[in-house]
Amino acid sequence: MARVLVLGAGLTGGACAALLRGAVCGRVVVWDKARGAGGRMSTSRSARGAACSADLGAQYVSPRAGRGSFFDELLSHGILKPLTAPIEGMVEKEDSCNYMAPQGISAVVKYYLKQSGADVFYEYHVTHISLRDGKWEISRKTGPPEFFDVVILTIPVPQILQLQGDIVNIINERQKQQLEATNYSSRYALGLFYEAGVCIDVPWAAKYITDNPCIRFISIDNKKRNIESPEIGPSVVVHTTVTFGSEHLDSDPAEVQQLILSHLESIMPSLPKPASVKCQKWRYSQVTKSVPNCPGHMILHTQPLLICGGDGFTCSNFDGCIDSAMSLAEAVKSHL
Repeated sequence: MARVLVLGAGLTGGACAALLRGAVCGRVVVWDKARGAGGRMSTSRSARGAACSADLGAQYVSPRAGRGSFFDELLSHGILKPLTAPIEGMVEKEDSCNYMAPQGISAVVKYYLKQSGADVFYEYHVTHISLRDGKWEISRKTGPPEFFDVVILTIPVPQILQLQGDIVNIINERQKQQLEATNYSSRYALGLFYEAGVCIDVPWAAKYITDNPCIRFISIDNKKRNIESPEIGPSVVVHTTVTFGSEHLDSDPAEVQQLILSHLESIMPSLPKPASVKCQKWRYSQVTKSVPNCPGHMILHTQPLLICGGDGFTCSNFDGCIDSAMSLAEAVKSHL
């Protein structure tokens, strides 16, 4: 009976776990260091009430035409619906349509995790991966180590390189150079949550900003998702520019939050004062350079299998994550 660990409960990890259902004679387990599912497809809830939520990561998905059963399934279950709300400054692509998630973008990942039948554990922060008697010993910040026959890493590439234990010597020099060649952009996201009855009167649901050094994108998130209701307070999402994110990557979060809010006030001076605010730092926001000569996945060790994938091996969008998940699942199935 094989025991398979998928490390990372983002889109690639969730989809990979779903693809492995029925293929593993044993159990699939998913671990993530965060408090919930989604990775960079994250939906946050207001501290004042869970009904008011905001997508702090991915805002919508634009799968390529002919994406197939993966995407059709999400549509048929109402997880995704066409994005019909007005987005100012959006660049339309000929071969794709845009879709939003009415229940929040993390619902996409939660759907795949549910379909997988895997045991999912949050706040499991892995620190060491070592070989012990033909199995992988996985150690985390708290709790005893656990043993697995197959380990699939879907976390950002720099976090793979930060892992300790035997993995440090298992990754050969060529693989290390390939992994180190990966680049990610960084940015901050701000979620502003309001009480029920507050009105944010703008003619758009979201807008790309081109003339501000700090802010690149603003979304009236509930309006984007077509869930405007007098019983649920509105929410606003602000994404910073990549330049601002890089310049303030290690700054004090409270200072960064205040700086973003001051720029937001200059763009939207009539915006009401929110009931609560959440500041999210995306250190690994989007892949700007993927792992070279390694599409979809990289096998780090064969017996027992240690394999890594994710958008760092493709690109940072829905298609890239699904392509990597399919590549990982096929490699694991052929191994098993």
